[in-house]
Amino acid sequence: MSKVFFTANSILISLALICIFTAAAIAEEESIVITSQMLTADNKKNVAVFEGTVVAKSDDITINSNKMEVFYDNSEGKITIIHASGNVKVFNEERAIFSQEATYFGQEEKIVFTGEPKAVEGENIITGTEIIYFLKDNRTIVKDSRVVLKKDKE
Repeated sequence: MSKVFFTANSILISLALICIFTAAAIAEEESIVITSQMLTADNKKNVAVFEGTVVAKSDDITINSNKMEVFYDNSEGKITIIHASGNVKVFNEERAIFSQEATYFGQEEKIVFTGEPKAVEGENIITGTEIIYFLKDNRTIVKDSRVVLKKDKE
């Protein structure tokens, strides 16, 4: 039982690491490059909308989606909300999170994955109806969770 707990815990830690790296890129602590088929910027509403094969890359993390809306506060120079929708995939070399939507809330410092979210590391999988990662607390909540752990072949 302790090995199962350890493996589940390590998957949640891995999920947390992906979220931390994503948040670091979002918070502009490192450079991020976003490409898409179309960009529409509305400075009056403080929103930039990327549509069609959206790819956001930082040094460690890549985010793919069909659409990404970036809301910002010009007076503070901060991103307030990022909403990615449609075939969202957040990944690095070893881990990935898949969902239909992902939303970063700057003020609350959290990322919410919805729409059949699934975290994958190797053959281990965590799914739920919603995965919420709280950046400040380094804490994850998986609603209606299902954890599939594969035994290590020793």
